[in-house]
Amino acid sequence: MIIDAHNHPDWHGHSLDKYLANMNRHGIDVAWLLAWECPPDEYDPSYNYCIPETGAGGPIPFARCRSYAERAPGRFVLGYAPDPRRPDAIDRLRAAVEIFGVQVCGELKLRMMYDNPDALRLFRFCGERRIPVTVHVDYEFKTGVVYPRPSWWYGGGIEPLERAVRKCPDTVFLGHAPGFWSHISGDDQYDKAMYPAGKVQPGGRVVELMRTCPNLYGDLSAGSGCNALKRDPEFAKAFILEFQDRLLYARDYFDNAHQEFLNSLGLPAGVLDKLYSGNALKLAPLKTP
Repeated sequence: MIIDAHNHPDWHGHSLDKYLANMNRHGIDVAWLLAWECPPDEYDPSYNYCIPETGAGGPIPFARCRSYAERAPGRFVLGYAPDPRRPDAIDRLRAAVEIFGVQVCGELKLRMMYDNPDALRLFRFCGERRIPVTVHVDYEFKTGVVYPRPSWWYGGGIEPLERAVRKCPDTVFLGHAPGFWSHISGDDQYDKAMYPAGKVQPGGRVVELMRTCPNLYGDLSAGSGCNALKRDPEFAKAFILEFQDRLLYARDYFDNAHQEFLNSLGLPAGVLDKLYSGNALKLAPLKTP
């Protein structure tokens, strides 16, 4: 079985029919379908080319996730992350869990520090309900752009995420995006390049945190996750073997780059089974349609 542990509805030109055809083409049985709720001034309007409906409910409304799950029973695990700054955030997540069967809090992608007290309250609720949290981390880069914003940072970097992970030991966090995966290396590229190049250097914060925080997992999706592995395949194999119980295959897109690279590393079949489905099933067991 293969589970894509990070993707979105109506994403990059994919209707439900195209989405299912893509899953079938790449042997993907189930996908975690994540919403993205945030205020309209907190996401880059250039995303509008790949998300058809924005505004109420955020750039990727939870309603679109529900629509997919209702029309294709058994193919999707529902994810929803209300903005923790909303006073009713926990009520909204609780309702989504109890009414619609949400199993993942994600994707959290907001211009706030992830150890914000409101966020910690939501994370602790997720820990009580055994709901994993997928967090997007991005640093501020010099883009040369002035409007509408000079850059689009999310989460405040690795330090606020570390504090949240340590303050919520009963909550599973899945680290994701350039600001997380750039810290696989101990170099100084994390706030200078979205996709750092070169051999992985010792002292990476991701490695350190995964060694000391058993509730921190890695979401391998997107160019950021793939780049973190591909920049140093020898290190990637050792990293995967060390953290084989806490890494999840995921795409956040519709290509097959992650499978192709993972399959090229010569990993034991049992390790691949964990990456492709075992670890995802541990966090979000499949329900009978």
